[in-house]
Amino acid sequence: MTDKNNRRDFIRIAGAATALGASVVPHVHAQGKDADTIQVALVGCGGRGTGATADALHAPNAPLKVVAMADVFENNVQTSHAALEAEFQATPEKVQVPLEHRFVGFDAYKKAVDVLRPGDILILATPLAFRWVHYTYAIEKGVHVFMEKPVIADGKSAKRMLELAKKADEKNLKCGVGLMVRHCRGRQELHQRIQDGQIGDIVAMRAYRMHGPVASAFSKRKPENMTEVMYQIKRFHSFIWASGGLFSDFYIHQIDETSWMKNSWPVKAQALGGRHYREDYIDQNFDTYAVEYTYDDGSKLFFDGRTMTGCRNDMSSVVHGSRGSAIVSTSGHTPGKVRIFTGQRQNRREVTWAFPQPEKNPYRLEWEDLVDAIINDKPYNEVPRGVEASLATSMGRMAAHTGQEITFEQMLESEHEFAPMVAEMTEDGPAPVTSDADGRYPIPQPGKLDTEYEVQG
Repeated sequence: MTDKNNRRDFIRIAGAATALGASVVPHVHAQGKDADTIQVALVGCGGRGTGATADALHAPNAPLKVVAMADVFENNVQTSHAALEAEFQATPEKVQVPLEHRFVGFDAYKKAVDVLRPGDILILATPLAFRWVHYTYAIEKGVHVFMEKPVIADGKSAKRMLELAKKADEKNLKCGVGLMVRHCRGRQELHQRIQDGQIGDIVAMRAYRMHGPVASAFSKRKPENMTEVMYQIKRFHSFIWASGGLFSDFYIHQIDETSWMKNSWPVKAQALGGRHYREDYIDQNFDTYAVEYTYDDGSKLFFDGRTMTGCRNDMSSVVHGSRGSAIVSTSGHTPGKVRIFTGQRQNRREVTWAFPQPEKNPYRLEWEDLVDAIINDKPYNEVPRGVEASLATSMGRMAAHTGQEITFEQMLESEHEFAPMVAEMTEDGPAPVTSDADGRYPIPQPGKLDTEYEVQG
């Protein structure tokens, strides 16, 4: 069987998983006291988890309230809770998390889930390495899930997550994945117009994410008063095992949105990347990435990523067709300000269609869609698509980190797992990756290390 056919079989199976559920298993929704209110628990109380919870509580189609929070860092729980209370001070019934429901530790996720009733919602916003562990328990307890992207960093975890998605469908549990651009109404209309042939056949796509250092992607040496495991979780963007590095965590959005317009996932990738003005940074990321993705019809996506100060910034996605072109993202995730042009120069005189402004926020819309699926019992599972997007992203990352051409099939079928002991992880370790005597961690070395996994040390 060819790589192409293997990949299509994988996607066919993944797609089938999303179609299961509502016709097989009875509707799952919270019962008992306050049955009309959907309770929410947050696991992973960093900035993205706090933002996702706030977006959930703004959902207009059903009353939601957060009732439990969990993290391995106590200050994260405190900061997140304070932020939510401040945002919803006019509607305090939306944030009802007493001290006894604010949990800390590696088993805190179970305690938070146990506060929920079957049919409530669990938000998973921890580093991706823990995603399958937490998703497993959520399915066992019969709660719906919203999980942040990316969902995996290696093929073995991808297969595990796909099997979990099938189990969720068998129990009629809904799951959203934080690729919110897919819920943008402007991008949805643009996608349909492209499928209707308004720009002809897609021949090339371009995407850029170029700005200064981001989040915890660039780290200095570990403090003496913190264990190795806790340091790596705290600085998770710095470590491939925890996040897929900055490449997976940040670049997945534009790789996903352009592939959506193409209605296909790339079959292979080749890439460049490097580290430049590193100073005392000891993370595992490159500063620059340039990836050429190839689709099965030979068309290309050219993706450029850069996290350096003093350089030109750009965060946009563009599609070129045989009879015109389109802007998918203008300068960030929202507003998209999508447009279609008759030509390739994309000047104002060539605009033939533009989505009306202002746009609704896709971070809110993804919650409207998930809650709608729950209360109206619609089949809804974005995990298979989240796995595919994460695999395509990881394929580009590995191509840059190894200097080799990497196929979708290679990414999926690799037996290596970055964090195989994550389910048993404790504060004292062992950590998935270790530093040298100078406190520096192994870095990708294209052409010297045969596989990306050798940066595990």
